[in-house]
Amino acid sequence: MQSPTHTAQSVGEESAPAVSAHPPLRLLFPALLLVMLLAALDQTIVSTALPTIVGELGGLDRLSWVVTAYLLSSTIVVPLYGKFGDLFGRKIVLQTAIVIFLVGSALCGVAQNMPQLIALRALQGIGGGGLMVVTMAAVGDVIPPAQRGKYQGMFGGVFGLATVVGPLLGGFLVEHLSWRWIFYINLPLGALALVVIGAVFKPRVEQVKHVIDYMGAGWLAAALTCLILFTSEGGSLLPWNSPQLWLTLLMGVVAVAGFIHEEKHAFEPIMPLALFRERTFVLSSLIGFIVGVSLFGSVTFLPLYLQVVKGSTPSQAGVQMLPMMGGVLVMSMVAGRIISKIGKYRMFPILGTACVAVAMMLLARLEISTPITQMYLYMGLLGCGLGMVMQVLILAVQNTVEFRHMGVATSGATLFRSIGGSVGVAAFGAVFSHGLHTRLAALLSADVELPQPLTPEVIRHLPPTLHAQYLDAFAGALHTVYLSAACVVVLAFALSWLMRNAPLRTHH
Repeated sequence: MQSPTHTAQSVGEESAPAVSAHPPLRLLFPALLLVMLLAALDQTIVSTALPTIVGELGGLDRLSWVVTAYLLSSTIVVPLYGKFGDLFGRKIVLQTAIVIFLVGSALCGVAQNMPQLIALRALQGIGGGGLMVVTMAAVGDVIPPAQRGKYQGMFGGVFGLATVVGPLLGGFLVEHLSWRWIFYINLPLGALALVVIGAVFKPRVEQVKHVIDYMGAGWLAAALTCLILFTSEGGSLLPWNSPQLWLTLLMGVVAVAGFIHEEKHAFEPIMPLALFRERTFVLSSLIGFIVGVSLFGSVTFLPLYLQVVKGSTPSQAGVQMLPMMGGVLVMSMVAGRIISKIGKYRMFPILGTACVAVAMMLLARLEISTPITQMYLYMGLLGCGLGMVMQVLILAVQNTVEFRHMGVATSGATLFRSIGGSVGVAAFGAVFSHGLHTRLAALLSADVELPQPLTPEVIRHLPPTLHAQYLDAFAGALHTVYLSAACVVVLAFALSWLMRNAPLRTHH
């Protein structure tokens, strides 16, 4: 890999005029980082608040949808925002995404029941998806290639920071204010970012004419929605022999076929099918999908275990998640530095997926009596594994695809990770809900009725015998979740061995 000095010399003359015309980065860049932090934060901040939200609004069987709705809608809009930015200018598109996000946040804070909250989380996600992709594209408008690596590394760090801060901040707000403040807190921060971006962001004025592939986006949205509905409702809300359930899957298959057909014939496809002939892109997308399943599945259900089984408060559960989140953050930075020195990245997905698989198997052995310190080790191992994989996959894709496909390949790899998160939360939610109900039905006699709403506080005050039976059922349901996750991650481990080291590009 070239030294920074050499790289700067190779592109400096070409980029210098563009940089001088740009506003001071000391104002704009923190605002862009804040926007990215808000978008990433809302993927994880609700995790420690879920038991409290369910306790107030009800709908335990729909619990995972509070996370899934945001992930799903933000995933669907990612490919569109990139084209909108080129067509209408990144500034106005980013401002629009922030406004949609803030409106969704305000409305989530006043939701009165679970269906309302889920629908409004989807609205919030439509803005959140734009925050991520347009912010990353905006870096290309104001920072020359020679300096872009370190700035994009900061965005990776912010994403890791959000996974650390999210559960922690969510727990603190729930305990000391209300779960509604996990949404209200976005308003002043988002408004500040909006004002700064409006004042100092002056992107390049030339706009690229694009044909927006609305049909492709429609087919993609239909396919993802059907897939999520099938994985979340199968075996929990609907029995596996339900015609309605299998009709949903059939509609999803038809939508996938429609998407492939549209991408073959679209003038500017959302995801060019030529990318799927690139070995590294396909492998990175598949591994990223599985990593998304692992990350969001574990972030959603570990706080539940801590609050229900260990009796932690929401803020304590957030603090107890630090070993996992710290592992993600530290190993992301360590892996990046090592790759910069040795110029090879293949070993990191292999080691990372192995660590994740082992950690999931260990989490599947959690008992009610498992010491919390032992659990910290398991979560730390899981975080280190995820940190070795997440950013490295994006690097591998950007390093191997043609330059003309760089943007769409990056968003495509990110898209698959987000899809994995949506599927993981929905599928694990269904597995957990079904497992809990089945075990409770087997353990409790027919005349026993559990009090509603069933918050962690209510669970702690159940009669001793009933409390022990509920915790047994709860822990058993989580065993199934993490055992299923371990089996899926083993597949990612096998796929990682098929990746190849390509020499790191030393020019843009």
